[in-house]
Amino acid sequence: MAIVRAAAVPLSGDEKDSSFGRILLSDVVVKRRRNVYWGRKWNSIDVATVGVVVAMHLLCVLAPFTFNWGAFWVAVGLYVITGLLGITLSFHRNLSHRSFKLPKWLEYLFAYCGVQALQGNPIDWVSTHRHHHQFCDSEKDPHSPLEGFWFSHMSWFFDTKAILERCGEPNNVGDLEKQPFYKFLQTTYIIHPLALGALLYAVGGFPYIVWGMPDMYETVVFIVQIQILGPMGFCGSQHLHQFFEKERSLSPWCENRVGVPYHLAGELCLPCLGKQAWNTGDLSRNNWWVAMLAFGEGWHNNHHAFEYSARHGLEWWQIDMTWYVVRLLQAIGLATDVKLPTTAQKQRMAFSS
Repeated sequence: MAIVRAAAVPLSGDEKDSSFGRILLSDVVVKRRRNVYWGRKWNSIDVATVGVVVAMHLLCVLAPFTFNWGAFWVAVGLYVITGLLGITLSFHRNLSHRSFKLPKWLEYLFAYCGVQALQGNPIDWVSTHRHHHQFCDSEKDPHSPLEGFWFSHMSWFFDTKAILERCGEPNNVGDLEKQPFYKFLQTTYIIHPLALGALLYAVGGFPYIVWGMPDMYETVVFIVQIQILGPMGFCGSQHLHQFFEKERSLSPWCENRVGVPYHLAGELCLPCLGKQAWNTGDLSRNNWWVAMLAFGEGWHNNHHAFEYSARHGLEWWQIDMTWYVVRLLQAIGLATDVKLPTTAQKQRMAFSS
């Protein structure tokens, strides 16, 4: 079966500030900016972002030296509560794509779990993720792989000016902005992970901070050398929130860090790192081991083919823990209007034989 590569999209900017090359083993041209780190102005948010990323990875380095079973099980619990329930089920499939409906009390509970995943508040996260799907792998994509591996992997959230230029004003999250609960989380975001950190310290001391704050996401990610769900968000206090609103620089990673690495598999274009099952016209890939670690989010080509689908692992053998939870909620009457692709929709997205 032939694999259709995404066409190279010309990107804006001065060519003297960029270098050009091809993605390994493909004919896709990428444009890599030379001034991602040096030769540009850094604002206070960018500096703080780098500081938090460094601090979070230092905590991961300390994990083996602070191990105890209590801290370990706290990490596992937060891995599931904040990652599966908070990010993949709530922020991604429920809020971003409206793949199913939940009672408001349960929707808000899961969204609050997502806040504790340290990826930012729901409004900014969902806004950037919807923008990514609208302009996937183009010059308006906040983390386009057509600008090279490191930009799409992590450099993009070190440059709030670039995010502002790409995403503009948040005009795609009116459904969330009209709800006081989500506005409250946006304006008070930093209080909630700090409160969690204080609680962890009170219960288990420094080991609970090391294992609980980055939770298993960052510990596992550090081991496998790829950030699947992203480090601690730094969305700031009310002062920082006002800065974001003024500059429209989305909080540095209030976005779908879930989605980035699957496009990185496309950036490398190596069969061992991911395959395309559907003719999506982008660089998204399915990756089984990422799906195992990220609760089914690794079936990313499936997701880009049917972004409205509550189920990402479309084949029986494609493990999708988030879908299993949604299916359970549906069985007990808590999840309704669960969306899945029809046979006709699958036929339209299939590669021609």
